[in-house]
Amino acid sequence: MDVLSDVIAVTRTGRPRSAHVRWHAPWGQEFASVPGSAGFQVILQGSCWLLRPDTEPVQLDVGDVVFLPHGTGHILADSPETLVTSPACGSGDPGLSASYASDSVDRSGQSGPVTVVLCGAYQLDPSRTHPLLLTLPDIIHLPAHADRRPELCSAVKLLAAEVEAPRLGTDAAVPALLDTLLLYILRIWFNGQASRGGTVGWAAALNDPPVSAALDAIHRNPSAPWTVARLAAEAGLSRATFAKRFRSLIGQPPLGYLTWWRMTTAARLLRTSDAPLRSIAAKVGYTSEFAFANAFKRTHGAAPGTYRRRS
Repeated sequence: MDVLSDVIAVTRTGRPRSAHVRWHAPWGQEFASVPGSAGFQVILQGSCWLLRPDTEPVQLDVGDVVFLPHGTGHILADSPETLVTSPACGSGDPGLSASYASDSVDRSGQSGPVTVVLCGAYQLDPSRTHPLLLTLPDIIHLPAHADRRPELCSAVKLLAAEVEAPRLGTDAAVPALLDTLLLYILRIWFNGQASRGGTVGWAAALNDPPVSAALDAIHRNPSAPWTVARLAAEAGLSRATFAKRFRSLIGQPPLGYLTWWRMTTAARLLRTSDAPLRSIAAKVGYTSEFAFANAFKRTHGAAPGTYRRRS
C-alpha cells in the first residue's frame, strides 16, 4: 500500500464509531479529552461554535469538518455564551458516549433552531502511531468548499445517510466510510500544507516526488533488500543528495525509517495473524529469524513471541 493508506491501516485499532446527533438550541456539549484516539465533527445542518480554553471561538457552518487527531477535549455549543450543562462524554470515546456507536440521537426538549452534527471516533494504538500523525495540530478545521472537495462531501453524505437510517449492510458500510473520510481529511490537510509552501516535514515529503517515490517503494515492498543506493535510484537522485533530502524532510535517515516501518509491520502481523515467526521475518525483509528477533526486541522491548502472547 501507499504511505497514507498504510498509516490508516496500521494506526487505527478496533471499530470506528459514529453518531448522527440533532441538537435544539440552546445547547452546549462538552467532549472529553481522550489521549490515544482521534475524533471528528461534521456540521450537517444549522451552525454552532467550537470552544476551547485559551483560544478564540470558531463558528462552524454546514459542511465544515473538524478533525481532532489527538483526541483533544473541546465544546460544541449553539452560542459562545451558552452555559454548558451537558456532562462530558464517557472516557474511552473521544466525542461519543457509549450509546453513540453508529446511532442517530435526538437531543430534544428545546424549541430553538436545530443543529445536526455527524460525530465520529477512531481508536488509535499509541505504540504504532506513525510519525506522520504526530506532526498534526490538535485541531484541523476544514471549512466547507464543495466545489474544491467533492470527494469529502460525498463521503460525508454517504456516511450520514447510513448512520441516520441504518439498513441492511450498514454495519459493514460505516467502518469503511469512516476510514474513507479519515483518508480524505488527511489528504486535504497535507495537500493544503504543501500548497502553502511548507518545505519540511511530512506534508512536504508526501508532495516531494523523489522522497515520495522512495517512501512508496518502502511501503509497497518492505521485504525488498533496500539500500540507500537502491532507494536513491527509486527517487531518481544520487545517493548523497537523496539521503540528505530524505533526512531533512522525514527527520531520520532512509534506513532508519525502513527499519522502523518493518518492525511496525511485524508488530501488526504478530497481533493480527497466526503466521509463524519465520514467515513474518521474511515478510519484513529478514532471511534470519534470529536477526529479526533481535531487531524486533530492540524496537519493541520484547521478543516477537513474548510480544504476540501479550497482545
